[in-house]
Amino acid sequence: MHYKNNHRPKTPKGLLLSAIGVLLFLHLPFAIVMLYAFTTDETTFTFPPPGLTTKWFGVAMGRPDLWAALGLSLKVASIATVFALLLGTLAAAAVSRSKFFGRESISFLLVLPIALPGIVTGIALRSMMGLVNIPFSFWTIVIGHATFCVVVVYNNAIARFRRMGDSQIAASMDLGADGFQTFRYIVLPNLLTALVAGGMLAFALSFDEVIVTTFTAGQQSTLPIWIFSQLTRPRDRPVTNVVAFLVVTITAVPILLAHHLSQRDNL
Repeated sequence: MHYKNNHRPKTPKGLLLSAIGVLLFLHLPFAIVMLYAFTTDETTFTFPPPGLTTKWFGVAMGRPDLWAALGLSLKVASIATVFALLLGTLAAAAVSRSKFFGRESISFLLVLPIALPGIVTGIALRSMMGLVNIPFSFWTIVIGHATFCVVVVYNNAIARFRRMGDSQIAASMDLGADGFQTFRYIVLPNLLTALVAGGMLAFALSFDEVIVTTFTAGQQSTLPIWIFSQLTRPRDRPVTNVVAFLVVTITAVPILLAHHLSQRDNL
C-alpha cells in the first residue's frame, strides 16, 4: 500500500527571512505613503505621524482637477484594454495556430515593448507621431498604452493556446462545426479565464503608467501625471498621498483578481 505524504518540508529560516526582506523592500514604501495619507501635519513628515485624520480624503474628493485626471485615466485604461484584448488575442491565435516564415521573430517583436523602458517607448512614439503630424490627444495616449498592454494579453492567450493543443479544434471541425461555432464553443471557453486575467493586468498597467502618457498626452493630464505635478506643492502632499493611496488600491484589485484566476487554472 502506498500512503500519500501530506507533510511538506519546512522552509529554511534563511530562505524565509530573505523572502520577508524582499517583501518589505518592495512594499514598505507603499505602506509609508498610505500611512501619511492620514497624517494631521500638512507641511512636515515625521515618523510616527503626530496624529491621524481622514480629512484629506474629503479635500481630495473636492478637487475637480483630480476628478478630471481620474476620469481620463479610467477611460484610457478601459479603451487600451479593449484594444489589447482584440489585438493580443488575434496575434496569439496567428502565432500559435499557424506556421510561417519569421513566426518566432514576430513573437519576439510582440513581447519586446514590455521589456523596453517606458521612456524609450514614449520618445519613439512621440517622434513617430511628430513625423507624420499626428496631433497629441486622447487617442495618442490610448495608442501609447496599448503598445505594452497588448503584450500582457498576448502572453496569456498564447500560453493558453499552447495548452489547448489541436485535438479539440480538430474534433470540432470533424463533427461539422464551422469556424465561428468552433471559436464560440471550443476556443472561447478555453481562453476566457486567460483573457480575463490578461485584461485585468492590462488595465492595471495602463492605469498607473506615467512615462508613455508624459510623451503622448499633450495638454491632458492622467492621474500619475497629476500626482507628479503636485509634488512641487508641499502643502498639498497629504492630498497627493491620498491619491497615491487610491492608485495603489485601484491597481492592486485587478492584479489580485488576475492572480487568483491564474492560480485557479493551474490547479
